[in-house]
Amino acid sequence: MDDLPDQVVWEILGRITETINRNSASLACKRLYHVDKEQRNSLRVGCGLVPANEALTSLCNRFPNLARVEITYSGWMSKLGKQLDDHGLLILSNHCPSLTDLTLSFCTFITDAGLSYLASCSQLSTLKLNFTPRISGCGILSLVVGCKNLRILHLIHCLSISSVEWLEYLGKLEILEDLLIKNCRAIGEGDLIKLGPSWRKLKRLQFEVDANYRYMKVYDRLAVDRWQKQLVLCESMQELSLVNCIISPGRGLACVLGKCKNLEKIHLDMCVGVRDCDIIGLARKSGNLRSISLRVPSDFSLPLLVNNPLRLTDESLKAVAQNCSKLESVRLSFSDGEFPSFSSFTLNGILTLIRMCPIRELALDHVYSFNDEGMEALCLAKYLETLELVRCQEISDEGLQFVSQFPRLCVLRLNKCLGVTDDGLKPLVGSFKLEALAVYDCPQISERGVQGVAKSATFKQDLSWMY
Repeated sequence: MDDLPDQVVWEILGRITETINRNSASLACKRLYHVDKEQRNSLRVGCGLVPANEALTSLCNRFPNLARVEITYSGWMSKLGKQLDDHGLLILSNHCPSLTDLTLSFCTFITDAGLSYLASCSQLSTLKLNFTPRISGCGILSLVVGCKNLRILHLIHCLSISSVEWLEYLGKLEILEDLLIKNCRAIGEGDLIKLGPSWRKLKRLQFEVDANYRYMKVYDRLAVDRWQKQLVLCESMQELSLVNCIISPGRGLACVLGKCKNLEKIHLDMCVGVRDCDIIGLARKSGNLRSISLRVPSDFSLPLLVNNPLRLTDESLKAVAQNCSKLESVRLSFSDGEFPSFSSFTLNGILTLIRMCPIRELALDHVYSFNDEGMEALCLAKYLETLELVRCQEISDEGLQFVSQFPRLCVLRLNKCLGVTDDGLKPLVGSFKLEALAVYDCPQISERGVQGVAKSATFKQDLSWMY
């Protein structure tokens, strides 16, 4: 090792990615120790950081070039010692001048005061907060005012963030590229208008409302009404994920759906109010769409939407098929309360997608319209590589046997399908056509029935869901 040039030693250590292996290598000799000291740019700590502030100081002194730091207290109990507090963030701001990426998870001792210390981290571009209950909108505002390079912001289960002045400030900076807001109860769809000019720079938006909290009370219509119909420029948007949202006709998030000309991935999960015209407008604008995931809600009792056509139909799927020639991944799902006769998408609509788009991955959950005839039609799906069927009760062994004729299928997943048995898998036994087979909670398929069907097989059975 002593005769190797510095650049070679640097390259060797740089190829060791596992933290435990890097720690061992750095203890082998002084040269490797010093190289690791200069090279280490990421750190992940948590419950084992005892005493927290002193241990963090020591780590920051040892690794002066830290750029990414993750602090997580998942599973923390008081007997494990005191958590990192506000002083810990002061240590980070003083000792990590290169800090660009910070994640705080389950850090219950950190308050707005601690977050304000990070305002001096001028290079900070990524901040992710997951269940930091003492941090409010004031703390977020103080940070974004100081960190003017913040491009990625994730807020998950931050229940005390009620004011959204920080959102308006970020909107004026026009540099935000990735925004995730999940289950932050005081932030609603109407607040997103505060992003203003930043909409044109945003590449990724994930917005999820806490459904349990929302449906426990009457939803305030004004939260959506204050975002009136207006021009929303989303030319840079590549990924859009909306969960448990209210899509009010002609305003709010409905305006966004038809403006994303560079969109590649769309995920709409239990979004009440989505109509055919929303999906048709999106499809016509988003010719680069590669992935679409729709989970259709069955609860249409909200008074806000009583007079509107609520169900998505085959017209949506046909518009996607006609306009999105690059579509590779499709996931269609109905909520548990959906009845077979009410299924929005028919077999014809689903097969239109398969025929007109290069679908490589297809997932169907609770889609009663998909049956053995649909399985037979998939024999002509020349691009299909992955098929996932969840609670598709109209599929029998007759339909499952067509899998052996699918041209390129290599991954099959079956979950909670009542109509299939070991007999449906028999044509595949010994052929090893499939790279992977996963069977979960299908009562009529046995562990013995999956043996020899694929090169790799996973079998789990828990039938409690049936009772």
